[in-house]
Amino acid sequence: MAEEPHEPDRRTREPARDARTGDSAAAARIRHQGMWVEQQLRVAMERGDFDDLPGAGKPIEGLGRDHDPDWWIKKLVEREQVTGVLPPALQLRKDDAELDGRLDRITVESEVRREVAEFNAAVRRAIYTPPVGNQPAPPVITRQRDVDVEVARWRERRTARVEAQRAALARVEAERRQERPRRWRRRGRRRDDGG
Repeated sequence: MAEEPHEPDRRTREPARDARTGDSAAAARIRHQGMWVEQQLRVAMERGDFDDLPGAGKPIEGLGRDHDPDWWIKKLVEREQVTGVLPPALQLRKDDAELDGRLDRITVESEVRREVAEFNAAVRRAIYTPPVGNQPAPPVITRQRDVDVEVARWRERRTARVEAQRAALARVEAERRQERPRRWRRRGRRRDDGG
């Protein structure tokens, strides 16, 4: 009967040791890891992997300010443009500040009226909804907007933009007229002097 090879018990198995130093292979890897990382960085710099990185040559943003333990979540919210996580009162302040810009992107009056009505509904909801949890909520200081007044302001801004575009086109056209006139070539045939 053939005997099966005997596997060593894992509990008694010792790590492989270098015959020259007597250290384990893991200890040697850890000791040389810093040199390996430095070599990899040197090779990457020679290849140009670190050239033209965003922020190169600029000071590190936020360096020297007081430490904010929530810096990473604030950066995430800013980078990913996360909305809807503010308390309703603060979200309304933000929406109020951005409302004119949103209205200016709309081209139809009925859509402007709908947008202002939705904003007013959000203000009413925030005023009449009790805060959730034990934390006190910031007060709602944002006021509702009069739909007719907002439509009139939207028209004024729109008219001003159209007039500004017309004035810009008129300036471009006037500059074009003032340019030197082109010299036109004569459209005659060349005469050969050879006869």
